[in-house]
Amino acid sequence: MKPAAFDYVRAEHVDEALEVLGREGSDARIIAGGQSLMAMLNMRLARPKTLIDIMRLPELARVERRAGIVTVGAAVRQAALLDWSDLGESLRLAALALPWTGHAQTRSRGTVCGSIAHADPSAEMPLVLRALGGEVHLRSARRRRRVAAKDFFTGMMATARDDDELIEAVSFPADQKRCAFREVARRHGDFAIVACAAVATVDGVRLAVGGVADMPAAREFPRLGGSALDDALNAFAYELDARDDVHATARYRRDLVRMIGRDLVREVLR
Repeated sequence: MKPAAFDYVRAEHVDEALEVLGREGSDARIIAGGQSLMAMLNMRLARPKTLIDIMRLPELARVERRAGIVTVGAAVRQAALLDWSDLGESLRLAALALPWTGHAQTRSRGTVCGSIAHADPSAEMPLVLRALGGEVHLRSARRRRRVAAKDFFTGMMATARDDDELIEAVSFPADQKRCAFREVARRHGDFAIVACAAVATVDGVRLAVGGVADMPAAREFPRLGGSALDDALNAFAYELDARDDVHATARYRRDLVRMIGRDLVREVLR
């Protein structure tokens, strides 16, 4: 199929993109890598009247670490973040998850912020943002604001972004050394059947799960062992309200949450 007709705007600066967004509202869509959006356009699942291309804006193509925070701009491709020389030292969980994000070809075009904006519950970067307790930087002609990851994802491919807002960047706490990631998919690079990320906290561990609920979910666990940990993971698995689909049964997904979760919790707390 081919997309419905649309106008195309190649933004020369951020203010131009914001002006068009403010004028067109829900009739406009931002395009960066386009790895998710183009498929939706071709299937006519999305029919915007205007596409706003931001990939040629150098101020949005930066990865910066400052005061213990790593900020990734809206035009930073997944491959560029994976190649960032400080990734393993500053953002280890992303270094573990990014090789599972699609394939080399899609990572070379797809952007980090684009994946988070698309908010697929099986995608890796929304899960990493949720696990680390990161923030989404939103900007419109009216204001700038930051939204915590736990509040940004609101449902299946739904977010707290207003129609006139651009995701200018996302930010992650740095120096998360004690973390772990694991994913089960039909093939490496496919969307996850279940993906889990664990990060050590002061009081225990935060476990985040993708691919089960309508959005990435996270729970804080104190230091538990034996049957207490198993019981806590079982309760979390059922809270996610897994459903059967063509890829896996709800029971299989709950089993994966319990098994992978137990392994990752033990790994980051040992």
